[in-house]
Amino acid sequence: MSTSSKPNRLAKEKSPYLLQHAYNPVNWFPWSDEAFEIAKRDNKPIFLSIGYSTCHWCHVMERESFEDQEVAEVLNQDYVSIKVDREERPDVDHIYMSICETMTGHGGWPLTIMMTPDQKPFFAGTYLPKEQKFGRVGLLELLGKVGIRWKEQPDELMELSEQVLTEHERQDLLAGYRGELDDQCLNKAFHEYSHTFDHEYGGFGEAPKFPSPHNLSFLLRYAQHTGNQQALEMVEKTLDAMSRGGIYDHVGMGFSRYSVDEKWLVPHFEKMLYDNALLAITYTEAWQVTGKRLYRQITEQIFTYIARDMTDAGGAFYSAEDADSEGEEGRFYVWSDSEIKAVLGDEDASFFNDLYGITPYGNFEGHNIPNLIDINLEAYGNKHDLTEPELEQRVSELKDKLFTAREQRVHPQKDDKILTSWNGLMIAALAKAGQAFGDTRYTEQARKAETFLWNHLRREDGRLLARYRDGQAAYLGYVDDYAFYVWGLIELYQATFDVQYLQRALTLNQNMIDLFWDEERDGLFFTGSDSEQLISRPKEIYDGAIPSGNSIAAHNFVRLARLTGETRLEDYAAKQFKAFGGMVAHYPSGHSALLSALLYATGKTSEIVIVGQRNDPQTAQFVQEVQAGFRPNMVVIFKDKGQPEIAEIAPYIHDYDLVDGKPAVYVCEHFACQAPVTHIDDLKHMLNRIE
Repeated sequence: MSTSSKPNRLAKEKSPYLLQHAYNPVNWFPWSDEAFEIAKRDNKPIFLSIGYSTCHWCHVMERESFEDQEVAEVLNQDYVSIKVDREERPDVDHIYMSICETMTGHGGWPLTIMMTPDQKPFFAGTYLPKEQKFGRVGLLELLGKVGIRWKEQPDELMELSEQVLTEHERQDLLAGYRGELDDQCLNKAFHEYSHTFDHEYGGFGEAPKFPSPHNLSFLLRYAQHTGNQQALEMVEKTLDAMSRGGIYDHVGMGFSRYSVDEKWLVPHFEKMLYDNALLAITYTEAWQVTGKRLYRQITEQIFTYIARDMTDAGGAFYSAEDADSEGEEGRFYVWSDSEIKAVLGDEDASFFNDLYGITPYGNFEGHNIPNLIDINLEAYGNKHDLTEPELEQRVSELKDKLFTAREQRVHPQKDDKILTSWNGLMIAALAKAGQAFGDTRYTEQARKAETFLWNHLRREDGRLLARYRDGQAAYLGYVDDYAFYVWGLIELYQATFDVQYLQRALTLNQNMIDLFWDEERDGLFFTGSDSEQLISRPKEIYDGAIPSGNSIAAHNFVRLARLTGETRLEDYAAKQFKAFGGMVAHYPSGHSALLSALLYATGKTSEIVIVGQRNDPQTAQFVQEVQAGFRPNMVVIFKDKGQPEIAEIAPYIHDYDLVDGKPAVYVCEHFACQAPVTHIDDLKHMLNRIE
C-alpha cells in the first residue's frame, strides 16, 4: 500500500469524496473537459470510478487498489483516470449505473467503468479487488488485458462501446412507453407489496432490506383510499420493526442506510440525510393515522439527531455520515458488554444489556448492536416494577450516559456538503411535522434551511445549483433539486401560510418546466436544457432509494394547481401519468411515489380556505384543527388582509371573506364547495368526512 506525498488534481475539489483520493498515487482527474481532451490526444481509454464519501466498499477499493503503487503505475501509464462523486454528479452516475445494470444485471458503488475518450463505455462493474478473489476478476489483471486490447485491437472495443450505447438508448426508449394509469394499477401495486411482505419481521423481500419509506407512504394512502386494513398493518409492522432493530441507532438516534439481514438487526452503518428525511415523513404520517405515540417519538428523535450532528451553522443540512471509523465498519456504534459495564456499572449494565440484547458473545462480529427485536417492553417494565413512563425515564438516562461515552470515540467521517435536493426533503419533513405536531421548533428549522438554499444555492439569474460546500455553490441543479425543493416550499407554506414560500414554489416550478420538460414525449429530463451534454439525456421515473424527480414533480403540479386554481399545472401531471404509464403499469410497486401522486390527482380532494387574522385565537384553533390530521389529498390556503398577495396567486379566493366579522373556513370537496363555517365543531364535522 502506498499514498503519494504529492497531491493530484482532486486536491483542488470541494467534494469530501474526491478529497479522500487527493493523495492517491493515481493521477486522478475530476470529470472535466481537460480529462477527455488528454485522453483523445494520447489515445488512451478512460478509467472512470464513481462513488461517494460514506461508501464502505469505495473505501475498501481505495485501500486495496487506489493507494497501491502497482495499480497506480498501470492506470497512470495506460489510462486517463477520472473520479466522480455520485452525489455531486448524479447525471453522470445515472447514465453509467444504468449501463452497468444493463451489462451485468446489477449495480452499486463503487461503480467501475472503462470507456472510450468520447465517453462510450465498453466495460462496467462495481467493486473489484486488486487481485482475483472469490470469483471476482482482479483489477490489475483487467487493466492489463484491456490496456493490451486497446493498443492492439481498438476497433473491437470501439464497436463494443457502440453496441452498449445502442442498447442503452433502446432501454431509455422502453422506459418511456406510454399507457393509462388507473385503480387497477394501484391494486396491482398493493398485491405486489403484499406478496413480498415479510409477515414476521416487516419490510419487503429478502435481505438486504431497505426502508423505502415512500412505499409505506403510498400504502398509508392506499389504505385510506380503499379501506384496506392489510395495507395499514404492513406499514405498522414495518415501522415498528425498524424502530426496534439495529438499523435504528438506539444510543444516538437516526437510521442507518439499510439492514443486511431480514430482522433489521445489522445495518450498513452509514447514515444518509435523505433516508432520515423520508422516514421522518412516513413516521409523522403514521402517527397522524394511528395516533401511536412511538411514531411521533421516532420522528422527534430523528430531528434531534439531525439538529445535533447534521446541521450547518447556517441552518442547512449535511449529506451523510460514514459507516467506517478507524478503518472498521460500524466500530463507532457497537459495544462489548464490558464497555457497557464500565460506563453504567454492574447493576445498570445488567438492566440495559438484558433489554437491548447485549451479550458476552455479541450479535455482530463479536460485538453488540443494541436492539429491541426480541423484547416486550411492557413485560420488561412489569418484571422490574416500572410503569411505562418510569421505564422510559430510566432507559433514557442510561442511553444518555452511553451516548456521552460514545462521543469520546473516533467519529465516522461526515460528508458535510449541502445538497439542494436532499435539503428539500428534510425541509419537507420538518415542515410536515411542524404542522402535524403543532411544534414551531421544526417549522423554524425548516425556515432556516430554506433561507440558506434561497440565498446560497441560486445563481444571480435564479438558476438552482446542486451543491454547496466550503463557501462555494456549484453544478447546475438537476430535476430532483427543483422537485424536492418545491415540495419543501409547499410544506412550508402549509405549515406557516407565509405567502413567500408559495411564491417561491411557483417560480421554481415554472423554471423546472422551462428547463426540464420534454416537449416531444412529455415528462421531465434529469438534466436541464442548459446542462452539459452527456452521451444521453435520460428521464428517471423509478422510485428507488429516493423518489424520482418526476414522481415528486407530478405531486407538486397537482398540489400547486389545487392551491392556486391554475389547472394548467395539472395538465403536466396528466401528461406524466400517460408518458410513463406503460412502464409503471408493468411494475407499479417500483413507482410508489408516482402512484401517490395519481391517488391525489384522481381521488377525492379538498381545498380549504381559512379567512382570518393570524393572531386571532379562533383562527389559530381552525388552523390547528386543519393541520393535525392525515389528509394527504387536502391543501389549505390562508387569507389574511395582511397578505393581499395571496389573492393574486389564488384569484378564486378573492371574494372569500369573514362571515359576520368572524373568522371563517371555506371547504370544497371533490369540486363542490360547502357553505362557510364559523364554529370549530362544524369544522371538525366537515373534516371527519375528508380523506
